[in-house]
Amino acid sequence: MKKAELDYTKIRAAAEGYREDMTRFLRDLVKAHGESCEEKDKVYRIKEEMEKLGFDETIVDPMGNILGYMGTGETLIAYDAHIDCVGIGNIEDWTFDPFEGKEDDVNIWGRGTSDQLGGIVSAVYGARIMKDLGMLSDEYKVLVVGSVQEEDCDGLCWQYIINEDKIRPEFVVSTEPTNGNIYRGHRGRMEIKVEVFGVACHGSAPERGDNAIYKMADILQEVRELNNHLAYDEFLGKGTVTTSQIYFTSPSRCAVADSCTISLDRRLTWGETYLSALKEIEELPSVKKYGAKVSMYTYERPSWTGLVYPTDCYFPTWKREEDAPEVVAMAESFRSMYGEPKVDKWTFSTNGVSIMGREGIPTIGLGPGREEEAHAPNEKTWKDDLVKCAAIYSALPTVYMDNKNK
Repeated sequence: MKKAELDYTKIRAAAEGYREDMTRFLRDLVKAHGESCEEKDKVYRIKEEMEKLGFDETIVDPMGNILGYMGTGETLIAYDAHIDCVGIGNIEDWTFDPFEGKEDDVNIWGRGTSDQLGGIVSAVYGARIMKDLGMLSDEYKVLVVGSVQEEDCDGLCWQYIINEDKIRPEFVVSTEPTNGNIYRGHRGRMEIKVEVFGVACHGSAPERGDNAIYKMADILQEVRELNNHLAYDEFLGKGTVTTSQIYFTSPSRCAVADSCTISLDRRLTWGETYLSALKEIEELPSVKKYGAKVSMYTYERPSWTGLVYPTDCYFPTWKREEDAPEVVAMAESFRSMYGEPKVDKWTFSTNGVSIMGREGIPTIGLGPGREEEAHAPNEKTWKDDLVKCAAIYSALPTVYMDNKNK
């Protein structure tokens, strides 16, 4: 199908026609709960919807990701949506049941609605619209992925999909929330552990011991100051570091602590690597003075299927240029139905850390919902966003292939 044959009015109308179906589907997914490693019910609900809508093939891989194919062409274009969600935090901060799937004419509320169950809903129905309107061609097929464990370890699912399932799309659309914009990158991140050791003694005579918490107090001040001096990129912004957790060991509450450990959330801007970030911590004066141990965490929690796929907690920075083919095609698809898009970046991290950051597969972002709803109480998304994204997703492959064939 040539670009000139795309009827954008029909595409928008088709997406609008699925508004109630998408709302129902999203509400069902909210009701299914499912934090990282607990996504089974969501996986099979998505599989059911894909099969009802006529996907050509649906697969649950050994890690527990749900993969749905539409079309039979040679070029593979993928849409990724992680289907796990974070916990609800303090229930007192919620004004409704987080898993009710509350709705009105405009919104759908509940844990995961913006981050990011709306993405899988729009992607599944976007693929169906391709089929409805005869947009599938012998040139491409689409893969819609409901990926697992992203909230625990972003990108791990795609490490498995690429390296074990042996799937390598030409490009991937991340359906994480983008505030109505197109996103083309974000900072990377890593999880750093700093451990310092002391000697325990009775708390009534602290001078007999060596308090590890006091040592860590000095390190903490230097970490806080380091955050003010990290690298800056014009597009992605500044690298950051913050202390996210602190632990200690002590014989009792009446004793001097003999060890103290902190976790650092390190956001990496363009040009920063895990090696450079580790070295910055290792070179802090108090780290050297107290002989602190600096390392990177490893993730090895079993998926809902029981599969363990260990990885270092390093999630590389990535970005695409505005003239990259998939960015141009997404902007054209957007523009043809909804006006001029803003092209921007995520503040947080996504599965793009593996898709593009580790593996170099071009990635572009567009998803229903807003970043600020992610991980927050009273989370919601917008029905209009579901419709809009489904329409753009359905047009994108045709526009991309037409541009490619010029």
